[in-house]
Amino acid sequence: MADDFAEWIRDKGISEVECLVPDMNGVIRGKVWPAGKFVSSIKNDSLRMPSSIFSVTVTGQYAEEPGDEEAFSDRDVSLHPDVDTLCVAPGFKTPTAFVFADAHHKGAGPYETSPRYVLKKVLELYDEMGWKVFVAPELEFYLTQINTDPDLPLEPPAGRSGRAETSPQPYGLEAVTEYEDLIEDIYDYAEVASLHLDTMIHEAGTAQLEINFNHGDPIHLCDQVTLFKRIVRQVALKHGVYATFMAKPHENQPGSAMHQHISVVDAKTGKNLFGDSKGKEGLTKTFRHFVGGLQTLLPEVAPLFAPNVNSFRRMRPDHSAPINLQWGYDNRSCGLRVPITDIPNTRIENRVPGADSNPYLAIAASLVCGYIGVRDGIKPEAMVEGNAYRHARTLPRNLDEALFRFTQCKEVIEILGEDFVRAFIRIKSDELNAYEGVISSWERDHLLLKV
Repeated sequence: MADDFAEWIRDKGISEVECLVPDMNGVIRGKVWPAGKFVSSIKNDSLRMPSSIFSVTVTGQYAEEPGDEEAFSDRDVSLHPDVDTLCVAPGFKTPTAFVFADAHHKGAGPYETSPRYVLKKVLELYDEMGWKVFVAPELEFYLTQINTDPDLPLEPPAGRSGRAETSPQPYGLEAVTEYEDLIEDIYDYAEVASLHLDTMIHEAGTAQLEINFNHGDPIHLCDQVTLFKRIVRQVALKHGVYATFMAKPHENQPGSAMHQHISVVDAKTGKNLFGDSKGKEGLTKTFRHFVGGLQTLLPEVAPLFAPNVNSFRRMRPDHSAPINLQWGYDNRSCGLRVPITDIPNTRIENRVPGADSNPYLAIAASLVCGYIGVRDGIKPEAMVEGNAYRHARTLPRNLDEALFRFTQCKEVIEILGEDFVRAFIRIKSDELNAYEGVISSWERDHLLLKV
């Protein structure tokens, strides 16, 4: 493997290598090595980082359990770079490469709380059945003016016309060309980094964009989403604006999602296991049970796809975000949409995850719930037509409720692993506690001089 890295680095003229390790929040942690040092470290297995990177909260603090001796010893994990993820890093003055790395116990197996490993663990269940999973994320984000005061609301940036958007422009071509220079840089950077992007559109919010990824292997697509977020933020700063993947950055604008298109095929024949002309409505029992698993279990594991306090502000009726797991044909008010397509392309679109979610965990959540649905033969509810917001809310209303429900979901915890779930809950509980200690501008505005 070291020879493969050395040859690629030499051919590309790379001077430095950034080793990328996504943490629990999907934030990229890692180290930068001189290229020669990186190759020699692979040979002697000396690429290491403290295991505590998987207990870092989104605020940069460590979530530690009192009396947890293992946490305080903070042993190293070995980093095993994935040669298939090597790519040129765009925008650097020094020729640089990116590579994703998996964390392992020293001289032993994978580190159980690594999100990339958690997704791989779920995919092994499908491998055992002889199935292959394909996903295609759709990722929304906002461009905003530079904002250095967190107490002030975000504002849309000026476009090429010198004016900022003041009203929704869904699919507006003139609106999207307002940011043409920035978008062209995004595509240029993405091409350098070998990202497989499809369509970019203007979404419903002011200065809100959406990028579609070509369908492919879940791990590969999660790597792509993670790199894309980093690239977009860098390009935005280059153009004097922010790019944000917060789920709900504006009070009166739609939130930002990471919709997931999911399909499953027979690994040997390539046949789509979700669509069948002989099945009811062209859908197989496998597909219906997969949906049944999503409907039953996704509400119980919401922190995996709605991991922040802000995530739940997005899930409001009539704000382009689902509040339940109803399903229907070509119905975007449903949490689960069945796109109208031909049999070989039959798939389910999970519209619940937010753009702020860790892609590895959000996709793992969908796949583990769908797997349990197929395994246990869970029947879905009847399809709905019309406005799905008229149906009862089944998703949690806030992070506190979501975390409690997750701790009770034994079927999913058993598969994902108790060590991972314990670490994840600890991090999210610490973040929630930190948030609950903050006095908001709403409280100062309405309570300061009135109560």
